[in-house]
Amino acid sequence: MTTTAQGPAGRLGRTAPVVEATRQVGSHLALTFDDGPHPVHTPHLLSVLREHKVTAVFCLWGAHALAHPEIVREIVADGHQLGNHGMHHDDMADWPAERVRADLESTTAAIRAAVPGVPVPYFRAPFGSWGRTPEVARELDMVPLGWRVAAEDWELPGTEVLVRRVETRLSPGAVVLLHDGGGDRSQTVEAVARLLPRLTARGWRFTDPARRA
Repeated sequence: MTTTAQGPAGRLGRTAPVVEATRQVGSHLALTFDDGPHPVHTPHLLSVLREHKVTAVFCLWGAHALAHPEIVREIVADGHQLGNHGMHHDDMADWPAERVRADLESTTAAIRAAVPGVPVPYFRAPFGSWGRTPEVARELDMVPLGWRVAAEDWELPGTEVLVRRVETRLSPGAVVLLHDGGGDRSQTVEAVARLLPRLTARGWRFTDPARRA
């Protein structure tokens, strides 16, 4: 499923597709994590995902990738996909296309400094403020990646609340937004550790948003 970037009221700009669901139908979902890599929480999260043989999309800050290249390499080594989340997590809603392009190119370069030649197939706008970013991302061969389910883990509501939010908001094909950076994400890591076996037992399968059946 895709939506289109709309007018100024939605802070989105020109029409361009933003992916919010997987291409696979049925009980599939895609886990995505923003704002990393974090030197503590991202390695812990990777360990949890590895234990359950689940892969995800990590949407990285360029500045964080430069600071922690070894974690970027660990993300790739574990088979996860990479996303561009801007160099410094700036709100790009009102930026002209040229400024957006410069930021996205700098971010991809920062990521590839750690993992030369590795694809960065996705872009997610900081704060979900799309502006001109979807069309620029497409021009740079990145898929604008939105979400259908947000656990709102930035509120730090507690692990059980996060688990309940994800479980009650899920629908087939959902792209799920969580965070591994940008603050204390210990609740998120613990919530993921609880969710993975529970969702798997209920028949949910984890996939890449762009993977075809």
